[in-house]
Amino acid sequence: MDIKVTPLGAGQDVGRSCLLLSIGGKNIMLDCGMHMGFNDERRFPDFSYIVADEPLTEYLDCVIISHFHLDHCGALPYMTEMVGYNGPIYMTVPTKAIAPILLEDMRKVAVDKKGEQNFFTSAMIKDCMKKVIAVNLHQVVQVDSELEIKAYYAGHVLGAAMFQVRVGNQSIVYTGDYNMTPDRHLGAAWIDKCRPDILISESTYATTVRDSKRCRERDFLKKVHDCIDKGGKVLIPVFALGRAQELLILLETYWERMNLRCPIYFSAGMTEKANNYYKMFISWTNEKIRKTFVDRNMFDFRHIKSFDRSYIENPGPMVVFATPGMLHAGLSLTIFKKWCNDEKNMIIMPGYCVAGTVGHKILNGQKRIEFDKGQVTEVKMSVQYMSFSAHADAKGIMQLITWCEPRTVMLVHGEGEKMKFLRGKIKEEHGIECYMPANGETAVIPVKSTIPAKVSVELLKKEAQLYSLKPPDTSRPRLLHGILMMKSDGSFTIEDPEALDSSLELGVHTVRFTSTVTVQDTGDVDETIQKLCEVTEDKLKGTDFTLLKTGDCELRIKSVFIQVEESGEDDNCKVVRVSWAYTEDALGSTILKAVQSL
Repeated sequence: MDIKVTPLGAGQDVGRSCLLLSIGGKNIMLDCGMHMGFNDERRFPDFSYIVADEPLTEYLDCVIISHFHLDHCGALPYMTEMVGYNGPIYMTVPTKAIAPILLEDMRKVAVDKKGEQNFFTSAMIKDCMKKVIAVNLHQVVQVDSELEIKAYYAGHVLGAAMFQVRVGNQSIVYTGDYNMTPDRHLGAAWIDKCRPDILISESTYATTVRDSKRCRERDFLKKVHDCIDKGGKVLIPVFALGRAQELLILLETYWERMNLRCPIYFSAGMTEKANNYYKMFISWTNEKIRKTFVDRNMFDFRHIKSFDRSYIENPGPMVVFATPGMLHAGLSLTIFKKWCNDEKNMIIMPGYCVAGTVGHKILNGQKRIEFDKGQVTEVKMSVQYMSFSAHADAKGIMQLITWCEPRTVMLVHGEGEKMKFLRGKIKEEHGIECYMPANGETAVIPVKSTIPAKVSVELLKKEAQLYSLKPPDTSRPRLLHGILMMKSDGSFTIEDPEALDSSLELGVHTVRFTSTVTVQDTGDVDETIQKLCEVTEDKLKGTDFTLLKTGDCELRIKSVFIQVEESGEDDNCKVVRVSWAYTEDALGSTILKAVQSL
């Protein structure tokens, strides 16, 4: 049965991540996000693609949320409470704790401040979260008798996870957003060699290979220091959890080292909340933070204070971290409107901005921004982009493919043209098919049928004994020779022939392959044997195999026999027979090629 994937969002686009996966007769929704660049019906995925005017419960087996960013979970209450879904929703423990707070903050901005209609309520968020089942890393969760999921550490933000979905012998890995390099507060993404049928990977930075983290940090600190030295204000739009903590730790240690007095502010309330989350989920942070947490909490900042809106008009230099990170609403946009007219000020955008947001417009060099009600503002402040984004770059994506060895790859959550470039690289370097469907387009991934079989312990022990006779060498092939046996319940096992013979008393039969080669040689049989000895020994050079002469016209290497006789039809030809047991097929084939080369 083929695997089908249809993006309802994030197909050749960044934002509104939502994929519909059909695998082994099961339907799974991977993420359920909103688009930050739209304020109309395009903000949420088009769920009518699944079914029109009906609840989705009957059509979905489960929903998986990779992390708490709104472009991955922002449409969840809308889907469950307004469209209708009562089935299981899976996410990690930190994501379950943090997602409802970010959803409520977003609802307040959209409904209470902007007065938007057709939006979910606070009660809907609570009802939605009651359907959530929290999962731990590496925990295999049995959704039903056939469908199982498993979460892997993704870096990116607190609680972010990659998910493996398995139905029978078919499997996929969905990465969500991930980061392959560790940073100051989170570790790098990790997955085992699970060899899925398809790896569905984000590709936000499909064509980017980042410079060293140390260079970026040094450049960031220099720009901030130069701006406040000239009396300017620095605005750094961030999302409440993630890059904010990374940059706060960086500035805190720099202020300490340089003994600076310029105030640093962070959106009021969020510092305390973030601190509590990192305390609660310390096991999700990196090794350094875990080790030093008892002596000193890295998130108890001495130089960073809570921000009050009245500080916007304060004279003199300051550094302000404000949410949200794309300047599409909220405090960061309010501060930007007030400060953007002064060329002494600076805005540093530390992450990706979706098309349609104010952040995306100013990064593309737009100097006149139109806000609500036709209000046009001129941007005179310095606009800087410094990628502290916690997404994998092109090198990181290729590294993940090498790690998990998928049979095919699908790129989502990226820009179409950049995806095309990376798709070419994946095909060139890994030699595997790569898909990049647009929103609403279904990619059909053909899956080869495989028969799972358990290998008997006796057979594994015998192979391990043979392997241990020589020094370990990862390039040396390890072959198992056994009998495929079907049990009464329909399952398959590979058994040791000798053990099977003693238990079933069927007798062991050895299959041999024999190939006859006619060789042009005017000499006698002994001369032909001598030539065969030379060419065979040359082929066996550097191996442990020994060539033996077992008769006047016969050579032997383990189970391989080489026999020579005169041709009855032509005095200038000899007939050479090469025969070998199936257990030594590689050796037999090698000797046959050597004979054919004469």
